[in-house]
Amino acid sequence: MALQELWKNKLRTFLSLFGITIGIFCIIGVLATVNSLEQNIQNEVKALGQNTLYLDKWDYSAGGGPDFPWWKYVKRPLPKYDELKQIKERAPGAKYVAFKIQVTDNISFADNVLSGATIYGVSNEYQFIQPVDIAAGRYISDAEFEYGNNAAVVGSEIAEKLLGNAETAIGKIITIRGKKCVVVGVFKKQGKSMIGGWGFDESVVLPYKFARSIMDERRADPLIMIQGQDNLTSKALKDDLTGVVRAIHKLSPTQEDDFTLNDINDFSSAISSAFVSLNIGGWAIAALSLIVGMFGVANIMFVTVRERTGQIGLKKAVGAKKRIILSEFLIESAFLCIIGGLIGLLLVFILTQALTHILDFPVYISSSNMAMAISICIVVGIVAGFIPASQAAKMDPVVAIRSR
Repeated sequence: MALQELWKNKLRTFLSLFGITIGIFCIIGVLATVNSLEQNIQNEVKALGQNTLYLDKWDYSAGGGPDFPWWKYVKRPLPKYDELKQIKERAPGAKYVAFKIQVTDNISFADNVLSGATIYGVSNEYQFIQPVDIAAGRYISDAEFEYGNNAAVVGSEIAEKLLGNAETAIGKIITIRGKKCVVVGVFKKQGKSMIGGWGFDESVVLPYKFARSIMDERRADPLIMIQGQDNLTSKALKDDLTGVVRAIHKLSPTQEDDFTLNDINDFSSAISSAFVSLNIGGWAIAALSLIVGMFGVANIMFVTVRERTGQIGLKKAVGAKKRIILSEFLIESAFLCIIGGLIGLLLVFILTQALTHILDFPVYISSSNMAMAISICIVVGIVAGFIPASQAAKMDPVVAIRSR
């Protein structure tokens, strides 16, 4: 009967369901986009190292601005490569410890020069904290790390722009700051990152002992990365390392820390908090559309009850109880809203496909969002149809039959 009514009054049905369709489109569209964006950023944060702390003189969560105490952090000592061995010996909770320095400079091959490349100098355990995929060739070997050989792994962009492609890049000799380096591998293309990250597509990774011969370590953003054991939380690791680093720096109990252990998990929590307001905005927009849609559905149900007054009287005359009439119209109202919701989901699916092509990450509708959309439609349908359905259930059968 509901389908017949829909087909019989197409324009009225369209206008009544339009509000529900737009409401579901707004809320699921916003949630799908925001959730996909958040998931992409969270994945990029995790790529910086899971259960990992960055030992640096700077506090990444302190922010900037006029109130930022630059003087306090500038005076702190820089992380040193020699501290790696002491941390590994004194901190049993540390699974991997790596050292990193970096500069931005030109890379040349033959007569070609590529500017703005990031050159990293890393220690051997960096690959375990920051795993990377190799598209061609291999990664730097332990022996090359130990002896400081001039082996280099380059990003996909550098391989394409400077060396032809990933396959032909292997074995070629590039020049960085006057020193020749042999390309032993090419990183798999990663795409642009929304939070910066390591940017391996336009970078070169060198063994630390070789990199320090072409960089001034004090001006190359030195950093120590510590990844905790699998069964250890980052908070427990941080507590353990705080005492270890204080001992290494020979700080007395009354002295403040002259270092910061930046927790990657804190970045993830901050991102989640930032996206809460976006989700609230999506709900607010959708709520307005759903309220409008609810009035539209209530209107069509009032009209339907009036048109079927005679049928209601006949049903009650042959024994239909109030709850049967009530249930019939509530189910019909919910069914109408579900149809509007399904149309809204179809529009959201089209939107996600378009955004996936525009943006550099997949936008998708999660199963939980789909289930929530159907649940919202059912609730809205029941609320919108309750008063018309109650009126139908309370009709006097004799009066209803005479009104035919």
